[in-house]
Amino acid sequence: MPSGPSLEGAQDWAPVVWTKSGPKGKASKSTAEVNAARRSGGEVDTSKKITAGGNKSAHSQVPNAKKLDENTETFRHDTVSHDFKMALQQARLAKKMSQGALATAINEKQTVINEYEAGKAIPNGAIINKLNRALGVRLPKAK
Repeated sequence: MPSGPSLEGAQDWAPVVWTKSGPKGKASKSTAEVNAARRSGGEVDTSKKITAGGNKSAHSQVPNAKKLDENTETFRHDTVSHDFKMALQQARLAKKMSQGALATAINEKQTVINEYEAGKAIPNGAIINKLNRALGVRLPKAK
């Protein structure tokens, strides 16, 4: 037999129910309270806010939408020139370096060298300077 309090006794816990009261004053907007305020002659403002309800920003009018629709120009980033990519490839091969070895020498990924040699890279002055130093040549302007 346990020496502690008896577990067979009746439970004398009373249930506690928490209720949340609604907003008070100006914040209360139930129809009953609005009607009560109207009957008492108080000022009641039930107008809907301009942007209340719905996602208006997804369907809003863009001021320059017409200009955007009429614009047929295609914008592209400048990439390295054909002369640059050929000079880079020739300088790398003259040093007998692989793309991976050159990338390691300038602390970049091999994909960076691959993009420069494929002509897809966006010119970055810092990387071009590192390439010049690692290869010991002066590469032509990228664009």
